[in-house]
Amino acid sequence: MAKRDYYEILGVKRSATDIELKSSYRTLAKECHPDRNAGDKEAERRFKELNEAYEALKDPQKRAAYDQFGHAAFEGGMGGRGGPGFGPDFASSMSDIFDDLFGEFMGGRRGQGGGGRSRTGREAGADLRYNLEITLAEAYAGKTAQIRVPASVKCETCSGAGAKPGTKAKTCTTCGGMGKVRASQGFFTIERTCPHCQGRGEMIDDPCADCGGSGRVQKERTLSVNIPAGVEDGTRIRLAGEGEAGLRGGAPGDLYIFLSIKPHEFFQRDGADIFCKVPIAMTTAALGGQIDVPTLEGTTTRVKIPEGTESRKQFRLRGKGMPVLRSKVSGDMYIEVDVETPKNLTRKQRELLEEFERASHKETSPESAGFFSRVKEFFEGKSG
Repeated sequence: MAKRDYYEILGVKRSATDIELKSSYRTLAKECHPDRNAGDKEAERRFKELNEAYEALKDPQKRAAYDQFGHAAFEGGMGGRGGPGFGPDFASSMSDIFDDLFGEFMGGRRGQGGGGRSRTGREAGADLRYNLEITLAEAYAGKTAQIRVPASVKCETCSGAGAKPGTKAKTCTTCGGMGKVRASQGFFTIERTCPHCQGRGEMIDDPCADCGGSGRVQKERTLSVNIPAGVEDGTRIRLAGEGEAGLRGGAPGDLYIFLSIKPHEFFQRDGADIFCKVPIAMTTAALGGQIDVPTLEGTTTRVKIPEGTESRKQFRLRGKGMPVLRSKVSGDMYIEVDVETPKNLTRKQRELLEEFERASHKETSPESAGFFSRVKEFFEGKSG
């Protein structure tokens, strides 16, 4: 039976680029991979056919020979050093396929970050979290806070290398510095972490006495944190490179400051606006007047109360709220008054109030007078 054209097998044109060849090959190889088609002889045949075609066309010299002579270019060389068989190149391509199919289940594809270990044994440090509580006034004005953070830092004795001063790490002889070893199991080539160096790619025969070969030691540091004006509860501030030191000179992690704001005695916050409930005397509400209310600046501001002010009436003070983060705009402050009923009256005060009640008429308390008038009409209507 005549062999199928390699370009046809890979589903590409003869003018296809190397990138197009590789992309098509990987897509088709995944579809008919034996692990995804257990027991399917046709899938296994297609998989072998794909690999044969790709091995022939991915090499520029082999591809040029195939373009000129077709399959005759490889007669007598199948599986040999010059042919597109299952030699070292095939094992390499199989490893790539294995990475594509199973990489995300084995800790990610090669070359990606995420705090992993490099081929030189330098493992990135972990990120740290620090919870910092501030007052609402500090959130309003901003501040520079000093915090103490216990964490791993680079060992000064060995400069983070992990080896005793005057010595250095040696390349692992088992994996050749790759941190991984390969083992052939029949049709597949499996790659795993080197058991000798635990994936670091190097060995330290004479470790640093201060850090024990890790390249880092525990130490408490004092750091300055700039808290901008207008921060909200739950704001996260990142200090790059201030996390755990990396293993054997690896890149340090980051430090994340999570802010929480203490409840205030007088103020409640809603975004950039501030609310304050202020009790006022009944006489002030009835006759009108002025009150002095506190602000987050630490001062007081005067608010005019019109005569006849009722409870829950709000007065808006523009620009007296919280600063909006990274802008020159500020929210507003809202004063809500709560009219206080007089208590512990003296005899004289009671007499005056009784006299006021006798002299009162509908215009003085229109809401209550109107309500009770409607109630009376309602019940009189039902009795009639």
